Amino acid sequence: MTFIEFKKTLLDADISLPKFSRLIKVSEKNLQAYKKKGEVPNTIAVIVKSFAEFHRLGVDYRELIGSLDLQAKTKKGVGFAKKSSGKSHDDKDKHKEKKKVTEENLSA
Repeated sequence: MTFIEFKKTLLDADISLPKFSRLIKVSEKNLQAYKKKGEVPNTIAVIVKSFAEFHRLGVDYRELIGSLDLQAKTKKGVGFAKKSSGKSHDDKDKHKEKKKVTEENLSA
């Protein structure tokens, strides 16, 4: 399904893109990214087409989907977290101790 067909089908389902994204717990930014690609994934196409058909038949799909208690996926480990050098605190302490001993030997 092209992104244009997706947007038209949203209209048939009587739902806006922001409301659709909140309902299925997918970020609006992710859905908008499909505009660049020109197509939406099959799962999104099936969902929006089903919503349009439910709406045509008078079925309140919003209530049905809301009852699923879907959870939004969140990325873990992103942002500005301090990067680990891969060394444990023990390794760092050993390195400091070794450096200290070396400095003492040089000054003696």
